[in-house]
Amino acid sequence: MGEPEAGSECAIRAAAAGPMADTQYILPNDIGVSSLDCREAFRLLSSTERLYAHYLSRAAWYGGLAVLLQTSPEAPYIYALLSRLFRAQDPDQLRQHALAEGLTEEEYQAFLVYAAGVYSNMGNYKSFGDTKFVPNLPKEKLERVILGSEAAQQHPEEVRGLWQICGELMFSLESRLRHLGLGKEGITTYFSGNCTMEDAKLAQDFLDSQNLSAYNTRLFKEVGQDGKLSYEVRLASVLGTEPNLDSEMTSKLKSYEFQGSHFRVTRGDYAPILQKVVEQLEKAKAYAANSHQEQMLAQYIESFTQGSIEAHKKGSRFWIQDKGPIVESYIGFIESYRDPFGSRGEFEGFVAMVNKAMSAKFEWLVASAEQLLKELPWPPAFEKDKFLTPDFTSLDVLTFAGSGIPAGINIPNYDDLRQTEGFKNVSLGNVLAVAYATQREKLTFLEEEDKDLYIRWKGPSFDVQVGLHELLGHGSGKLFMQDEKGAFNFDQETVINPETGEQIQSWYRSGETWDSKFSTIASSYEECRAESVGLYLCLHPRVLEIFGFEGADAEDVVYVNWLNMVRAGLLALEFYTPEASSWRQAHMQARFVILRVLLEAGEGLVTVTPTTGSDGRPDARVRLDRDKIRTVGKPALERFLRRLQVLKSTGDVAGGRALYEGYAAVTDAPPECFLSLRDTVLLRKEARKLIVQPNTRLEGSEVQLLEYEASAAGLIRSFSERFLEDGPELEKILTQLATADAQCWKGPQ
Repeated sequence: MGEPEAGSECAIRAAAAGPMADTQYILPNDIGVSSLDCREAFRLLSSTERLYAHYLSRAAWYGGLAVLLQTSPEAPYIYALLSRLFRAQDPDQLRQHALAEGLTEEEYQAFLVYAAGVYSNMGNYKSFGDTKFVPNLPKEKLERVILGSEAAQQHPEEVRGLWQICGELMFSLESRLRHLGLGKEGITTYFSGNCTMEDAKLAQDFLDSQNLSAYNTRLFKEVGQDGKLSYEVRLASVLGTEPNLDSEMTSKLKSYEFQGSHFRVTRGDYAPILQKVVEQLEKAKAYAANSHQEQMLAQYIESFTQGSIEAHKKGSRFWIQDKGPIVESYIGFIESYRDPFGSRGEFEGFVAMVNKAMSAKFEWLVASAEQLLKELPWPPAFEKDKFLTPDFTSLDVLTFAGSGIPAGINIPNYDDLRQTEGFKNVSLGNVLAVAYATQREKLTFLEEEDKDLYIRWKGPSFDVQVGLHELLGHGSGKLFMQDEKGAFNFDQETVINPETGEQIQSWYRSGETWDSKFSTIASSYEECRAESVGLYLCLHPRVLEIFGFEGADAEDVVYVNWLNMVRAGLLALEFYTPEASSWRQAHMQARFVILRVLLEAGEGLVTVTPTTGSDGRPDARVRLDRDKIRTVGKPALERFLRRLQVLKSTGDVAGGRALYEGYAAVTDAPPECFLSLRDTVLLRKEARKLIVQPNTRLEGSEVQLLEYEASAAGLIRSFSERFLEDGPELEKILTQLATADAQCWKGPQ
């Protein structure tokens, strides 16, 4: 990817943007902070439902701490240090000390924002974009605050020790540490520091050969004195080497020779954290509403105790069968976005209550789903044999533990369950209400005449998009498979590839999954397919009717949904790393790809034009011709969607990569000059909001809801009060687990 020629239009524009400050590695003092409001939904719960929600929330919050160990070597130490500081002095008390130590109000606020960011992201890398963030104040000043704090007076050796371990890394922006990644591309704790993408591929082949899932694993490599490679595949579980004759896992825990390398399957990763998760799930079981929930929790307990993904799948089956619960939840090693290879799951757990009014609209959408699936642009053979009617509810989140909170979810992620048993969709209503609200003055890259329309219809159009994305995007499409007995789930003789006109040439063999086969592009490719389905089907009058839109309002909803997507495609450039030619965020890469597809459609459907802002600095404008959405946009999206689905169904990795990586390439080719536009996007980016979540507390036999102010200090207080009883014990657990593996993170030489 060459630099633009001097004197070219792109080079002139890049020069005008000037050198980028390191603002992308800090969280600004004026970052938006919102509180999740679930008071009304919680009030409507019975006392038994509240107890069920409380214990599930405790399990989720404990499990979420594992994310610190899944993110960076220093994250557990930073968390432990911050927790000690704010347990000894709340943010107001610490402020007095900080100002006395010579910090300005702005510098202390910068520290609070940093701490709130660490709690929000469960680590010191942004969950959305995988970029490191550092404190926006001098290191020496922060050191004075920490070493002179009440926590340091009480436990001088421990606090000084934590600072010595993580102080340098907290501030370091050495090139390899700026982003999550594998080998020389970045930092990760899913793999030991000496692992490369080739090691990740070999390990995946090994796991596939043993029918083991990567979801709850990490990989550690050793090179023997004879040069022979040895790998430890470590499963997350409460149990370690203890014999347990009843478990299907016991037979897997041994050494293997595979393709000239030695593999050892062990377990016990995050054991003391998962022990706490299991204890809380046991307590929740006593308040389950039905046998589905009881059996679901029993299988989750088995999964976390033994390290068994098969048990988690069984639990997920019961979860799918638990239709329309009042309290909805899911917990485990779920999303693989942050594994550089794309197959290991990050821990998350959520607990939420049903929002009945919005859920009624989604029920109508589910009722129409079979008809709407027929509108998708691929032959019937490429759709599941039977549409397994899922639950689709709008939920008000009580707890979402992990590295971030999404707007909607379609789970489980297990391909075999999704194809044969079904799935559930949830839209997180109270998250949508706060996380995606936009102020007019902060609205970038749109024409003035579009801004008011955008603000009015962004929320409603996003409800439509999330509904379609989750239900008919992630919920559609068939994978062509051959099982271990050689049987196919499609007719080899009659099914024709609509792209080639020939019979099906490729498919998924036994043990292969979408994630294992498409690995590094799997998450983003699938998000792109789901986003494209949302854009495509929002043009259908029946869909708009379901959500209550007709006439001019319906047309405005369509326009703003498409406009939001093309604007997001431009904003996505923030999440592209030119030095590594890589994307750091699956959804944003997907939106850039869609922008490229719509630009390629031509005829003035979409234009992206560089401009100069009223402040004299580089700016840009995105325009969408609303009159051409159906005539130009829809046919272009139709062609693209068909190709995406056919390549996915047939497991054609080479074809899928060529298509997707072609559109995802960021160059400085005119007229858009995206590499140069990236500087403009960084110049005008708005930081993603932090979200303050409530706590639940058991007082006697009643569960109380504790809410916090929408500020960095409020977010910090929510975490300080989350682990009142066992905070010091948890800090000790985290630092001991981190120290046990500390020697593993040395990077490639």
